[in-house]
Amino acid sequence: MKLIRMTSAAERVRRCCGIAVSLLVVMLIAVTAHAQPKSELIPEWDASNEKNDAHVNHGAWQETLNDYLHAHDSGVNRFDYAALKASAKGTAKLATYLKYLQGLNPTDYSRAEQKAYWINFYNALTVQVVLEAYPVGSIREINESFLKRQLRSGPWDDVHAKVDGRDLTLNNVEHGILRPIWRDNRIHYAVNCASYGCPNLSQTVYTADNTEKLLEASARAYVNHPRGVDFVDDDFLVISSIYDWYGVDFGGTEKSIIQHLITFADDALATRLKTFSGSVDYEYDWNLNQP
Repeated sequence: MKLIRMTSAAERVRRCCGIAVSLLVVMLIAVTAHAQPKSELIPEWDASNEKNDAHVNHGAWQETLNDYLHAHDSGVNRFDYAALKASAKGTAKLATYLKYLQGLNPTDYSRAEQKAYWINFYNALTVQVVLEAYPVGSIREINESFLKRQLRSGPWDDVHAKVDGRDLTLNNVEHGILRPIWRDNRIHYAVNCASYGCPNLSQTVYTADNTEKLLEASARAYVNHPRGVDFVDDDFLVISSIYDWYGVDFGGTEKSIIQHLITFADDALATRLKTFSGSVDYEYDWNLNQP
């Protein structure tokens, strides 16, 4: 009988521990759900050589996009991770491209060349990160830490690259380089987080010559798609959580965010936004942007 009581007590302890862990996970999710990194410059990347007119070769990334990124009737581009993972040639091409980028020192190039470099690097690296963990239903399931996987924290703080010998995370690239150096809120329409809710992964690689054109087109495409801006009715507007997470980049107020949306909205949507005075909610779809 004594042995039975000890076993029962041990089982109760295990159950209590399990409940405690579950509660801790729920609490951590609640705390971190809207915690997005601030724009904080990594100083060593804040340099350029405007006299250098050389260009980075993004041809391999363009070939990868041509082969595995497809437009969809929904307006959300789909990336065929399964097909790429099954292709030894395709995976080798992506790996070689990323190795090439990591061997360069971006600060040796002009600002325009750097901007395209970092956007392409972020997007290609994101595809590789998903590819290594595939199959997954969401990028948020990927993390080197077991606990963070349970929290669905995603891979953004894991070191997945070493550029010019320096370790970098995806968050370093977006929030330590792209956002603070260029201070261009259209960056949010360029970097892709492999999710339906995200602005489209561009079918065209970014270059020093086309970055402005692509950023404008990406902003307009997203704002005029329901995952960017969606009127439920005249008094209720649902917009992407991007405008909540990074509100500071869009002026920091609901009014300034609406004004930003008007800038890129088609005529009919802009007219409706200009007279809107109802309530705003935020949504985001984290399902993987696969076919």
